[in-house]
Amino acid sequence: MHVVMAGSSGFLGSHLSAELVRAGHEVNRLVRRPPHRDDESTWDPYTDHLDRDLIAGADVVVNLAGAPTMGNPHSASWARKLKDSRVTTTDCLARALATTGGHAAFYAGNAVGWYGDHGGELVTEESESRGDSFMTTVSREWADATRPALDTGVRVVRLHTAPVMDRQAAPLKQLLPLFKLGLGARLGAGTQHFPLVSLRDWVGAALHLLQSPDAEGPYILAAPSTPTNAEFTDALAEAVGRRARLAAPAEILRVAAGRLAPEVLGSQRVEPARLLARGHVFRDEDVRAVLAAALS
Repeated sequence: MHVVMAGSSGFLGSHLSAELVRAGHEVNRLVRRPPHRDDESTWDPYTDHLDRDLIAGADVVVNLAGAPTMGNPHSASWARKLKDSRVTTTDCLARALATTGGHAAFYAGNAVGWYGDHGGELVTEESESRGDSFMTTVSREWADATRPALDTGVRVVRLHTAPVMDRQAAPLKQLLPLFKLGLGARLGAGTQHFPLVSLRDWVGAALHLLQSPDAEGPYILAAPSTPTNAEFTDALAEAVGRRARLAAPAEILRVAAGRLAPEVLGSQRVEPARLLARGHVFRDEDVRAVLAAALS
């Protein structure tokens, strides 16, 4: 299988591209600089520049490009960059796929934030998108950017990803020092559900879908059992051998987290129903297993 990937230098992209190569697939990487290797191709989604022959010859095009989610939520430039880096790259690739006449499928990154706050309700791929929080709005525009490809019959798969737990990446990389100092804290009431997935399960699920020619539409990439924030806090404190007795009041979080406060205090009890229906097996099904894998 010939895969063209944007975002291959990012945390998820680097791990997925390495796994694809190990599985015997050919991977070409779209990069925003002069190419340094034979498997790299320069592109600029903001000026609509890319090698259209490369796109036309691909079996699968993957977009995992996007500015880091961690940043200053009070910064308008951070918010604009976070959105534009996702929407613009997706739109550029979707339009290229719509016009090159190739046969490639489009696997477009996205987030579980698309579903919005559902309280304690179970959220599956069939659930609606609710609310107008910052990340939900961004995720809707992100998904809508695949429309040029969809409208011309391209097979599109949306990867609605939960926060990926690994000690080398946010958010766990930022939380570990605090929890090791005994400063881990429940956020607000702690009853809100917090979806998550281990890195190895995310890579395994993404690879499963990439190798499935009948996959289409949205897929949730998250652990089958979603903890509450309080359960996550207790599990992480236990994993590092400390206790977490603190709580961050919701009123303070609404000020401190700015436009991301609805994501911090909202609740998404997600289930990767379509992956489970396909028979895909998750190695880390609950919060303790996810954190054990992340910290190993």
